[in-house]
Amino acid sequence: MNGPSTTQLLSKAVGASSELALASGGSSAVKLFLILTALSFGMALVLSVTSFTRIVIVLSFLRQALGTPQLPPNQVLIGLSLFLSLFIMAPTVRRVHEQAVQPLMDDKISMGEALQRAQGPLSDWMLKQTHEEELRLLFEVSAAPRPARGEAVPFTVLVPAFMVSELGTAFRMGLFIFVPMLLIDLLVAVILMSLGMMMVPPTMVALPLKLGVFLLAGGWHLVVSSLIRSF
Repeated sequence: MNGPSTTQLLSKAVGASSELALASGGSSAVKLFLILTALSFGMALVLSVTSFTRIVIVLSFLRQALGTPQLPPNQVLIGLSLFLSLFIMAPTVRRVHEQAVQPLMDDKISMGEALQRAQGPLSDWMLKQTHEEELRLLFEVSAAPRPARGEAVPFTVLVPAFMVSELGTAFRMGLFIFVPMLLIDLLVAVILMSLGMMMVPPTMVALPLKLGVFLLAGGWHLVVSSLIRSF
């Protein structure tokens, strides 16, 4: 007798609490769900619409050019790239928060309107970094009409064009870093061959020379300042 009555009481209590939660905090639960969903796609967004891709590629080129493929570790490069991206994207993130996120959390706008408002600052920033030829290519391939002056570029065209532009810019910057280090490698190899030191690995001599030149030139300062100023 006590078992069924207790179960009925518990089910009624759970039902009442669920109705109360839906009545009072349903919108908050939906917002929390949407925020968690956005966070699950956070890394894809960071790679697609921020400066992270360019920074991490250039730093990877620097590591290979120095001849230290394991130093700095991947965790250090990714952490530095993330915080540099946060520094570079801070004005855009602030605009997205003021125009879209905060009004949505205050129940002043709908989710659809918040997404439209968030696209504006991101589109403005990405357009400044996107090459015209990449946009032209994507419009030609997709057979989509070019937007008139003042109209927004569709995200389906802007994002891939931006990513291709970022890859091209990052590889060009990586080439500028790689060439001086390659010249040091060639110079060391020629000197060792002329001295008849065929058994000495050139990398053993070139590595400290490259590190010394890089540090004396303020390499980290130059690389980071060039990355920030490139945006």
